[in-house]
This record gives sequence, structure tokens and C-alpha cells, in this order.
Amino acid sequence: MVSVDPTPNPNALKFTVGKPVGGPSTFVAGKETDDPLALGLLALDGVTSVFLTADFVTVSKSADASWDGIADAAAALIGDHFD
Repeated sequence: MVSVDPTPNPNALKFTVGKPVGGPSTFVAGKETDDPLALGLLALDGVTSVFLTADFVTVSKSADASWDGIADAAAALIGDHFD
């Protein structure tokens, strides 16, 4: 079960998975990666970066993007990846 929490940055959400996610690793839109989770998250419209560390993933979006279309899809991708 992935829990989603706000961060001090309104353009970032913390997705806690409750198990080690690796990292610390940062992935940025427009830069090549072979990490399957980062690829999936960065493919979501509006996502600008992904940060993995400890037991959580932080997803950042552009200021003009809405969490409405991102949060549920990101939680599903993260949950499937670490299930």
C-alpha cells in the first residue's frame, strides 16, 4: 500500500512504500535513464523529476500541471513496481 503525503513544496508529493526503494537517485525529465520506474513516472504528463531514497519516492511536477491527473497514476505505478 502506497501512502501519499504532501511536502513543503506544493509541486512535489511523497509516496511512501514501506520498504527500501534504493537510491538516493534522482531522475529528471529529458535525461536518459534505463530505470523502469523512473521511465514510467516521467512519462506522466507534467512530471518533471523523480527522487528515490529510503522507503519513499518523491515525484515533482511542473507548476502548471495538476495533481489530479498525476497522483493516482503515480501511486499505481509505484505500488505495482514495489509490490
